[in-house]
Amino acid sequence: MKEREFWQLLEEVLGRTYGRSLAHDQVLTALDGMTVVEALADGVEPRVVWNVLCDQLQIPDSKRWGKDHNAPPLPAK
Repeated sequence: MKEREFWQLLEEVLGRTYGRSLAHDQVLTALDGMTVVEALADGVEPRVVWNVLCDQLQIPDSKRWGKDHNAPPLPAK
């Protein structure tokens, strides 16, 4: 997942205003207390940030990837 795709998905699933607000304000406990914006700026893979945010907000897999999206592959380690 590219960062551009992350932001598109965020807006589709959570709405533009709410999603952008969460990205700046929601502390992600699984990512050492960083916000979405901080985690992405720190180089955390966008798919990881997305999954952590969705897990924390309890967004089910059926809604997490939007209406026409498939889950992107996990990053190579």
